[in-house]
Amino acid sequence: MTDEPTIPQPGDALARTPLHALHRALGARMGAFAGHDMPIQYPAGIVAEHLWTRQSAGLFDVSHMGQAFLLGPSHEATARALEALCPVDALGLAPGRQRYSQFLAEDGGILDDFMVARSPEPDEDGLLALVVNAANKVADFALLRARLPAGVSLLETPGRALLALQGPKAADVLARLDPAAADMPFMSARALTLAGARVNATRSGYTGEDGYELSVAAGRADALARALLAAPEAKPAGLGARDSLRLEAGLPLHGHDIDATTTPVEAGLAWSIGKRRRAEGGYPGAEVVTRRLAESPARRLVGLKLDGRQPARDGAEVAAADGKTVGRVTSGGFGPSVDGAIALAYVEAAHAAPGEALAAIVRGKPLPARVVALPFVPHRYFRGGK
Repeated sequence: MTDEPTIPQPGDALARTPLHALHRALGARMGAFAGHDMPIQYPAGIVAEHLWTRQSAGLFDVSHMGQAFLLGPSHEATARALEALCPVDALGLAPGRQRYSQFLAEDGGILDDFMVARSPEPDEDGLLALVVNAANKVADFALLRARLPAGVSLLETPGRALLALQGPKAADVLARLDPAAADMPFMSARALTLAGARVNATRSGYTGEDGYELSVAAGRADALARALLAAPEAKPAGLGARDSLRLEAGLPLHGHDIDATTTPVEAGLAWSIGKRRRAEGGYPGAEVVTRRLAESPARRLVGLKLDGRQPARDGAEVAAADGKTVGRVTSGGFGPSVDGAIALAYVEAAHAAPGEALAAIVRGKPLPARVVALPFVPHRYFRGGK
């Protein structure tokens, strides 16, 4: 998500999510993102939405994301087809489980990051569900169509909405509609019945909080959103709060903190490449990634805590104590939960240790900053359950 969404202009052809009318009715300020007219904030404001999500439950419309299914004759066939395009261990993905991965270029650069879930249903053994970034979905789906082997197909699902209910009370809200939601652990997938609709639910999100992403038929999305918002714990939240929440959680954003010029290793995402995939390779960029894993990267993605409240935005240079430029900010803003300015930045490895004194250059002025361990706010994922 961009730090400063553009405002739709007359004549712009922006797509609308199934919840567009509800956003307007709730007083949302809308903005253009990835070709969609999206809610940036509601009347309460970004800070209030951010803090409410941290303490209770925020409901986000993320229907602009790309949803699709990979379909094959068996899990092995579908999993190996996906593994030929990315470093995920899809073959080892158990029924009803989800993983995070990236599509890589031949030089190891990150073309996009995405989530993949294996259906929990025995009669859907060859099905994998994908959620990719809104700005990259056209390119991602074209890549898949061009490179999937015979027998494995891509089914795009533009007729589905995607809602994210995030926060420590999200489970309480959802369990009132379907008790089966309560014991879902982090990164699990299950079919739920919510507000009379079958919903493909995963216990995941991009805020650092416990929560769920809910894929539902577009025609059922409004009723589902209203049922969730009827709970006193839930309030609507826009893309502005979603961005500040993921920044505090230290979660990289494609197009900012990760892109085709960065590899998973320097971005701190090596954890997403399992032992078998490291040993076997067989995906684009595998040689480069394997080499980077064996070496110390020249630069690292780090967290910066700035003195004061003035933020350093994407593109700001980062300087060492002697004034030498040693890096660049990739995401920055005000963190409401930490009550200060924070940023993600790539810096030379020699300056990447927590406690390192640096400065972010904003309008020619150095703003004192210090490298801190990520995340800025601890993750609160629910790892219990069955």
